[in-house]
Amino acid sequence: MIDASVGIVVIGRNEGDRLIRCLHSLPQSARIVYVDSGSTDGSLERARALGFAALPLSSDAPFSAARARNAGFQFLVSGPSVPDYVQLVDGDCELDADWIGHAVSALATEPTLAIVFGRCRERYPNASVYNALCDDEWDGPVGLVESCGGIAMVRRTAFEDAGGFNETLIAGEEPDLCLRLSRKKWSVRRIAAEMNFHDAAMTKFKQWWVRTRRSGFAYAEHVMIHRRHSNPSWIRSLISILFWAAAIPALILGAVCLSIVTDRPSFTLFGLGLLLLYPVQWLRMALRKRQLGATASFSRYYAALTLAGKFAQLGGIVRAAVRYSLKGQMKLIEYRDGT
Repeated sequence: MIDASVGIVVIGRNEGDRLIRCLHSLPQSARIVYVDSGSTDGSLERARALGFAALPLSSDAPFSAARARNAGFQFLVSGPSVPDYVQLVDGDCELDADWIGHAVSALATEPTLAIVFGRCRERYPNASVYNALCDDEWDGPVGLVESCGGIAMVRRTAFEDAGGFNETLIAGEEPDLCLRLSRKKWSVRRIAAEMNFHDAAMTKFKQWWVRTRRSGFAYAEHVMIHRRHSNPSWIRSLISILFWAAAIPALILGAVCLSIVTDRPSFTLFGLGLLLLYPVQWLRMALRKRQLGATASFSRYYAALTLAGKFAQLGGIVRAAVRYSLKGQMKLIEYRDGT
C-alpha cells in the first residue's frame, strides 16, 4: 500500500496502448495525474475512462516534457494532501511493482537526496538494434551521479527549491534540473533496483536518427545556457561531436581543396590519412564495448552507430545554435513520427 506521501505524474502524447499499460502498472492507492500534450489518439479520454485524473495542456505554449511535468507537479501539490515525493513516469513506460518502496526508502534515508532512480529496461530490446542501444544506454553504475533521465522519483521540497523544470527546454530538461539542484547542495543517486520497462518502439533508422539529433540539440542548449558551469560530461560530449562530425570533415575537405588548387597530391594523402581515423575509432569503440561484456555483433553496431550518430547530433547542435541566436521557440522533436 502506497500512502499519501507519494504522488505520480504521468506524461504522454499519442502513446496509445502504451499509455494504458503504463497506467495499469501504477499503484492505485497513490494520487496519480496524467498530463497530455495535445494527443490526437484519444489518450486523454481513455485515461479518464479508467478513472484517472487527466490534465490537458493548452496549445497556447509549445508542448514539452518539462512543461507537462511541471503542470502535473502543480496539480498534485494543490490537492488536499501534498505528497512528500513525486514519481515521474513517461506514458511509454511500465513501473516495476516494487520500485516505489525502494525509492521512498532511499529518499527517506538520505535527507540531502533530491532525486533517486533505478534500472530502466527496454521492453523489447531484441526488436531492433536501436531498441538494444536504448537498453544499453540506460544501464549505468549505481551511486551519486550528475543527472537522471525522465523516469525518477523527486523530493517535493527539493523540486520546489530548484524551481522545477525549465519549460523552455524541449530536451535535456532533467540534466538542467539536476545541475541546478547540485548548486543548492542537493544530490542525485542511481540505486540498484528495477525501476521500469520502457517501450521505445524504435525500429527504423530514421527514428534513431531523429532521437540522436535531439540529444545533440540537448547537449548544445545545455552548454549554451550554463556555459562553464555545465556538466563536465556534457561539455566533453559536445566537443566530441564537433571534433568527429565537423572538425575532421572540414580538415579533409580543406586538404582536398588545397590539393586541387596547388596541384600537390600530398594534401590529398593527408586528407585520406585523416579519413582513416574513423575506422580506427570504430575498432577502438567496438573492442572496448566487447571488453565490457557485450556480444561481438552488438559491439560492432554500437561503435558504428555511435560514430554515425555524431553527424545526427551535429544537426541538433546547429538547430540549437540557430534557436539560441534568434531567440525563437522550438517545437518537440519526436522520433516516433520523425519530426
